[in-house]
Amino acid sequence: MRKFIGSIMLASLFIVSCKQEKKQSTPEKEEIGDQNNKDKESDWQLLFDGKTFDGWRGLGMDKVPDKHWAIEDGTIRKLNNGLVPSLPDGQPIEGGDLMTIATFDNYELYFEWKISKAGNSGIKYNVSEAMSQKYDSPHGAIGFEYQLLDDKDESYEGLKASQFTGSLYDMIVAENVVLKPVGQFNSSRIIVNGNHVEHWLNGKKIVEYDFESAQLDSLYQISKYKDFPDFIKKRKGHIVLQNHDDDAWFRNIRIRVLESN
Repeated sequence: MRKFIGSIMLASLFIVSCKQEKKQSTPEKEEIGDQNNKDKESDWQLLFDGKTFDGWRGLGMDKVPDKHWAIEDGTIRKLNNGLVPSLPDGQPIEGGDLMTIATFDNYELYFEWKISKAGNSGIKYNVSEAMSQKYDSPHGAIGFEYQLLDDKDESYEGLKASQFTGSLYDMIVAENVVLKPVGQFNSSRIIVNGNHVEHWLNGKKIVEYDFESAQLDSLYQISKYKDFPDFIKKRKGHIVLQNHDDDAWFRNIRIRVLESN
């Protein structure tokens, strides 16, 4: 009888342990949606299905530059430059930013991401492909950037405050930033609703601004973008994953269209 009872207890502990492990391995979807949880799962559209690059291409390309970008364990991985092979003549294989084929106007974007030690990346929005190619490079995006960075790495001690994680890069400093340790996934949201924009990180609002505001215009005038006419003008634009030098992983990328307020 004691052996029988002991077997039942061990089985119960095993079931509980499995349930806990399953719960811990579930991607962080609790941040999806507004703070009142009034949205429906059906409102959301997957931008990445976890298996293919359907809906994506390289900026200025008709395909994905797949020597720089890969699908790995349900994520889109930006490979660090050291893993990208060279051409027979020793020149690097051409890469580029990865962008959605579709363009978006008013929306809530949700994504999860992690970077490597000392990693640096970003996700860009309000991107015009034509403007990017005119003012930057054939395959690099010009757009509003939600910065992704290993903030605590000593190599970034000299950066401007607006160049750390969650900031509107080079313009608006993110506040109340709480990052997961390097190697763990963070959850982020970008909300563009009419002229109002918000950045969120791990459940907290960290940036808020408005298109056509005096605040945004004044910051634009002293930013790296000041020589790009109409850069801060709101447009129906692409969403872009930055082709930076470092490893970065993105998953659970989804969007829902909003009715403009």
